Amino acid sequence: MERINFNLYLQNYYIIKENERLKKKAQLLNQENQALLIQLMKQRLAKANSHSLPDLNSSPLMSNKAEPTKP
Repeated sequence: MERINFNLYLQNYYIIKENERLKKKAQLLNQENQALLIQLMKQRLAKANSHSLPDLNSSPLMSNKAEPTKP
């Protein structure tokens, strides 16, 4: 009976240790996932902002409005 209890104790111990190891790994993966998600959101925001702002240097209004020369 004591041997069975000891074996169950060891199995329980190893399961607890494995659980702790997996918990740490899950936390690290979650942190990495959050960092990647933030990076993706920043890239999407930058891309959206670059499409919504007109380039004033190449505006067709500036090139088409040539003032007539006076004689």
